[in-house]
Amino acid sequence: MLQRLDTRRRVIGALVIRELHTRFGRENLGFLWIFMEPVLLAVAVAALHGNYTLPISGNVQPVPFALGGYILFIMFRSVLSRAETLLEANRPLLYHRPVTLFDMLLARSLLEMVSTGAVLFFLLFAAQYLGLAEPIHDPLLVIFALILMSWFCFGLAMIIMAASHESSFVGRLIHPLLYLTLPISGAFYLLAWLPENVQRVAAWVPTVHIFELLREGQFRDFASDRLDIAYPIVCSALLMLAGYAAIRFVRPRIELQ
Repeated sequence: MLQRLDTRRRVIGALVIRELHTRFGRENLGFLWIFMEPVLLAVAVAALHGNYTLPISGNVQPVPFALGGYILFIMFRSVLSRAETLLEANRPLLYHRPVTLFDMLLARSLLEMVSTGAVLFFLLFAAQYLGLAEPIHDPLLVIFALILMSWFCFGLAMIIMAASHESSFVGRLIHPLLYLTLPISGAFYLLAWLPENVQRVAAWVPTVHIFELLREGQFRDFASDRLDIAYPIVCSALLMLAGYAAIRFVRPRIELQ
């Protein structure tokens, strides 16, 4: 059992290193681009929101609010948009018996989670240093929101990868659908801003609760009345089970030639 776990650890570690090399290379900024890309995008978004007055009390400031929402959404978009190409990019690796589809997705998801977490805390501390943000209220809650979003994305990515293999039409739908999810994801609004009847509808979106949790970790005086942490956990677990079943179904149908 321990030997099997050690094999899984080494395989996933090797896949993470391979992902770094294939996506960012070794020239110019190299690995640093994994941080620079979301940093540049998030700073641009925060600058656009810097002069806004948010319609809520609780010491919620616009710059850290925009940074937290957009950086987590970048991870959501990145994991799901790359899921449909993962199989084609890594098909030769399936010749190696220890490598599985699950390992490939897990390695990519772990890389996205760690890089997103590093960027998130770096920018929030930078905003604090510049006087644009208060200190993070509860870093553990922020980390929990990051892990929960990563788990949710991982389960959904398994389903997308399997569905994309069965139908190229699914792969073409992913990118436009991801842009359509931005307004409803909760990245740039709080449930408290919405009318009561709209709140009830928005609360069915699992990511909304993850973003509410993120804001509770970021801001000292903010508490969400609508946060239901069990809901995204249950959704992530169900997606994980469905995704694992999907990749188990599709694996024998993959042609390596």
